[in-house]
Amino acid sequence: MNPSFLLAVTLLLPLVGAVFMALTGGRPNVREAVTLVTAGLLAASVFALLKDVLAGGQAAATLVEVAPGLPLHLQVEPLGMLFACVASGLWIINSLYSIGYMRGNGEQNQTRFYICFAIAISSSMGIAFAGNMFTLFIFYETLTLSTYPLVAHKGTDEAKRGARVYLGLLMGTSIGFQMVAIIWTWIAAGTLDFTVGGILRDKIDPTLLPILLALYMFGIGKAALMPFHRWLPSAMVAPTPVSALLHAVAVVKAGVFTVLKVIVYIFGIDLLAETGASQWLIGVAAFTMLAASLVAMTKDNLKARLAYSTISQLSYIVLGAALATSFGILGGALHIATHAMGKITLFMCAGAIYVATHKTEISQMDGLGRKMPFTYAAFLVGSLSIIGLPPLAGVWSKWYLAMGAVETGVWMVVAFYMISSLLNVAYLIPVVARGFFRPSPNPVPQSVGAAAAPAKDGLEEAPLLCVLPPCLTAAGCVILFFYADEVIDLLRPIVS
Repeated sequence: MNPSFLLAVTLLLPLVGAVFMALTGGRPNVREAVTLVTAGLLAASVFALLKDVLAGGQAAATLVEVAPGLPLHLQVEPLGMLFACVASGLWIINSLYSIGYMRGNGEQNQTRFYICFAIAISSSMGIAFAGNMFTLFIFYETLTLSTYPLVAHKGTDEAKRGARVYLGLLMGTSIGFQMVAIIWTWIAAGTLDFTVGGILRDKIDPTLLPILLALYMFGIGKAALMPFHRWLPSAMVAPTPVSALLHAVAVVKAGVFTVLKVIVYIFGIDLLAETGASQWLIGVAAFTMLAASLVAMTKDNLKARLAYSTISQLSYIVLGAALATSFGILGGALHIATHAMGKITLFMCAGAIYVATHKTEISQMDGLGRKMPFTYAAFLVGSLSIIGLPPLAGVWSKWYLAMGAVETGVWMVVAFYMISSLLNVAYLIPVVARGFFRPSPNPVPQSVGAAAAPAKDGLEEAPLLCVLPPCLTAAGCVILFFYADEVIDLLRPIVS
């Protein structure tokens, strides 16, 4: 199949799938089969494009020219290829999980859920393969709008309030900051095309570069830099499959992916290194990384703890980009994949615990590991990967990020990375330890003076489709450890 045609297909497939999901909404089995088939076809299309990229191909397609020199243009490059592989591959697993979770929890409006999910994935493909900043911005906004109904899915006052915060902060930052930065770039450079080495050299006064960079970085609200991070914890009112979408498959990864695209293809790492325009960003990202980890330690709600963990982990990537070194960029890009694999595992485990026990607070989960050993084992593997221990994937991205800091001679950044990893231990491992080593709480007596009901013996795992997916992604954390070199080889051209 022609690579350029295949590129357009990656956007259209989820949308076509969404139409068929709507048509089959009254037949859940058929609707969910459509979801899985669509996800499988999308992944096959993306990996076919990957094969073309590895062979040296450069697929491109112009959808429409909105104005002279301002087209909606798609183009495959290594960084976008990585993001597309992560999003399309994990959509299959998350779709399996969604079936188990939505049915096991008796969720309402399931057809709307699957339709919005598909539109969000299509938007993610548009972001991944955007050939210029204008195209990326259009799909970036579409992703925000398509995920708003998912955040508000439960329809409660709390869900609606969280969704308003989500939409308000993401739209406010993108329109108030990012759009201004894009217009400024267009006026200064005369183009918004993504170009290796950047497009701003000799186009703008070097003293203004930090200001333009700040507009971009705070305008990319999905990267959750403090103080524009509150949308992410607020969005945890959504069902767990949506949380997995937000944290691993699409939304936050779209944010840090956009950060890397701006650093590499709009500014250029050489220009940032020469002018020092990103030095302030190192401080903001380091503060966010440590502060979010400290907040995570105070959260008893498991999803809230994981949300602040995500805020911290995103700043690993932003900090790596701010270093403006080859190792920093490679480490940040690799961390998109390694964090996605680890964090989707943790969120799916949190959802499995909720489906099986309806418990959301860590303090309520003593002894659950012995009743849900597969779920907790997967949680442990995902945690160790995010912490950065071998033989799990997270160790390689953190290694490259640390080497990026060494490359600049800023040893304090290395210390920040190490301290944050220790804080990862402090807020993730106790969840597993309580599950396996704390005694189960005594059951509440049925009536005053009555003896406590005997505790149940045996496994009490969630339904298979809630347990199998996190086990698969936990295995993915191990597999990615051994194939990290292949990912780095794919990415190397962006810093060559």
